[in-house]
Amino acid sequence: MTTLEGKTLFITGASRGIGKAIALRAARDGANVVIAAKTAEPNPKLPGTIFSAKEEIEAAGGKALACIVDVRMEDQIHAAVENAVSTFGGIDILVNNASAISLTGTLETPMKRFDLMHGVNVRGTFACSQACIPYLSNSDNPHILNISPPLNMEARWFSPHVAYTMAKFGMSMCVLGMADELKSKGIAVNALWPRTAIATAAVQNLLGGDAAIRGCRKPEIMADAAHTILTRKSSEFTGHFMIDEDVLRSAGISDLSHYAVTPGMKDEDLFPDYFI
Repeated sequence: MTTLEGKTLFITGASRGIGKAIALRAARDGANVVIAAKTAEPNPKLPGTIFSAKEEIEAAGGKALACIVDVRMEDQIHAAVENAVSTFGGIDILVNNASAISLTGTLETPMKRFDLMHGVNVRGTFACSQACIPYLSNSDNPHILNISPPLNMEARWFSPHVAYTMAKFGMSMCVLGMADELKSKGIAVNALWPRTAIATAAVQNLLGGDAAIRGCRKPEIMADAAHTILTRKSSEFTGHFMIDEDVLRSAGISDLSHYAVTPGMKDEDLFPDYFI
């Protein structure tokens, strides 16, 4: 399968950034996209809403359903899933993209922030997977894709921001466990993570502003890598922790220069992402 035409994707955090880029790539195939995100009203610090994303997805050639979803709220998840099924007839793909970040040490991390990261990253991923699995089971090529890192159990990835690392690795542990658990159902469960920093609102607002953005790649590299994974046969490709550029190179795409935010910037000069 080389296209997502007619497939229904439930994407958390799809109002901006990597989630929206994955949605737009699927839309170009003619897919149905459920935008499960919190932002319904414009925010001066964060670009896009579920409604502006819906317009962009439909303009790109897809069908879209905008759902207000805080992935910490089980009732909102289930309402969106039921809405998706009644609108599009089922769910073929779940992308657990929604995430909260705080690169702070133990003493600098308020418990409210700890709870937010674990509520969104771990609990949200688990809850969305739980809600979608009964419908994914009816798909002919079902996938769950978590935007989370390889499980690299080195102290250097924990010590500067142990709470955040635990929360992101919690998403990856869902991949490790669910891939094996759901193999008999033919549901693929994989993880995708960027080699370099990606130009998103999180980088802009939390990790260094415009200077950091200049050393990033565009979200489209993650979208193209996700598309490559999600068009594979689910029964034959599960339990993998993939890096975006490795996915694309394995698909025969060797020139990644057009993904750089700053034209002409060499790969070795881009900011590396965490956990690799």
